[in-house]
Amino acid sequence: MHIREKIKSAFLDTELDFQASRSSGPGGQNVNKVNSKVTLRFSVNDSTLLTQEEKEIIANKLAHKITNEGELVIQVDEKRSQLKNKEIAKRRFYDFLKEAFRQKKIRKATRPSKAVKEKRLKSKKIQSEKKKNRKVDW
Repeated sequence: MHIREKIKSAFLDTELDFQASRSSGPGGQNVNKVNSKVTLRFSVNDSTLLTQEEKEIIANKLAHKITNEGELVIQVDEKRSQLKNKEIAKRRFYDFLKEAFRQKKIRKATRPSKAVKEKRLKSKKIQSEKKKNRKVDW
């Protein structure tokens, strides 16, 4: 199965580890009582659903988001609901994977080549000669 199908079908959900904890910051009584903050952990190295090549791509492209233990960690405490935070964390996880596996577009050359420049200058000289020949000398 190709990585795009894995991402689309939420194939990796079985390997995601979720932990709930109390959110930080102000929020009154709710923040002190409810474990609404969600931490998603995905062990890149221990994944059985990804090929070695896919693991290397993730490790290279998402290196700044992976811990020393080889885990991709995402924390979300934006919403008051643990379920909504869990869904946001999953969406971010799959967005990170999509970004990691996105093919870079090949840059098109925009500067004219040396041969094209010479051809253009040659045609300009020819045009200039034509106009000079039309000029009547008194």
